[in-house]
Amino acid sequence: RAQHITEEDIMGEARALAAREASGVMGALKLIPRALSRINYTDLIMVLLTIFIIYGFKRVTTALPSSLVALIVVSAGAFFLLPEYRTIGDIPSGFPELKLGLLTSVDLGTVWPYIPMALSLALLGAIDSLLTSLVADNMTKTRHNPDQELFGQGIGNSVAALFGGIPGAGATIRTVVNIQAGGKTRLSGMIAGLLLLFVLLSLGPIASKVPAAVLAGILITVGIGVMDWKGIRHIRQWPRAEVVVMLLVLGLTVFVGLIEAVIAGMILASIIFMKKIADVIDNRTKMAPIKHFSQEMPWEDEAGLLEKFGDKVYVKHLDGPLFFGFASRFQEMVQAIPTVKVVVIRMDRVPYVDQSGLYAMEDAIHELQDAGVEVVFVGLHGQPKDVFEEFNLVPGLVPHERCFETFEECAKWLASYLNGKGQKAGVQSPAQS
Repeated sequence: RAQHITEEDIMGEARALAAREASGVMGALKLIPRALSRINYTDLIMVLLTIFIIYGFKRVTTALPSSLVALIVVSAGAFFLLPEYRTIGDIPSGFPELKLGLLTSVDLGTVWPYIPMALSLALLGAIDSLLTSLVADNMTKTRHNPDQELFGQGIGNSVAALFGGIPGAGATIRTVVNIQAGGKTRLSGMIAGLLLLFVLLSLGPIASKVPAAVLAGILITVGIGVMDWKGIRHIRQWPRAEVVVMLLVLGLTVFVGLIEAVIAGMILASIIFMKKIADVIDNRTKMAPIKHFSQEMPWEDEAGLLEKFGDKVYVKHLDGPLFFGFASRFQEMVQAIPTVKVVVIRMDRVPYVDQSGLYAMEDAIHELQDAGVEVVFVGLHGQPKDVFEEFNLVPGLVPHERCFETFEECAKWLASYLNGKGQKAGVQSPAQS
């Protein structure tokens, strides 16, 4: 039988063994010395050229996606100028066959052992999709519907199974590439799916000529773009407990798995949060969740302001800690604030602000100021004041002159500010929104 073994068979087995040895982060780290001793300078030049085009083309124009330009230019150069280079490999062509027999030949005894693994895949897919949605929200300044995302993912995986497909989930890398290329609507995802189907059916031979080095260069730029640089810059300023949780989740995600990392992170974050809640209770600080703006009623010291200020000012009451559990809801409420001249944010009853709450407040202030709305704080004190000042929210976005100890001081400033602009002063009561 040895005489029937071809060179292609040997290379196939060698690639399979190499892939098995390099699987996972630890396998890749072990192969770094060997890779450095066998650098393919042609591939290295293509990677660097791809990265240069992606970052450089953005400075010239944004009319075309820079990653697409890099893909076309470098791939064409390699195809016409290089006699040999490593491609992404063959791409299967043709429409997959519908396998309806799966629905009629299901044996519960055969399926039962795979149910735990199926549940694990479902959980992993849900977590991955929700994390991808959060990344997309941060890049597009939008908010996703978690139920809608998971429901659609379930339908897609169920239909894919009828064609022999494997379960899938939200892909962070491809989503980031899509957004960076200018695709920020639901239509962009549909177009991407149709284009992939078109490539599968018609352009497989052409797409298979794309150099693997080009995709490596694109992935490097995407990986850099996904990183939370703001959080990394501020890592020394955050409490050690939060930093430990972040680093632990990062390590478990890279070296163990996403499910284990999320579970461990949620448990530790819950313990830390419960400790902070206990501290707040000990200090007899009221801790109610942030209410819907339409359910708010004016506080006692705001009596009479409606008649005095009309509809030029909106008072936003915050009652309780501003932390990760309320950050997204807070952003929703800010977006629902009607058109006014001044937004007064009452911080009297906010005992604690964490990183998510800080960033939510920062984004909200940016959004209001971009709309020409003046933002002022009332009752900013304690830990929230220290955090806002340490991260330059105050006075970077809201100067000290716009931070008042009492609402009475704020009311005097409002009258002076609005009358000084020659406008009819007035406050819109949240209860009327």
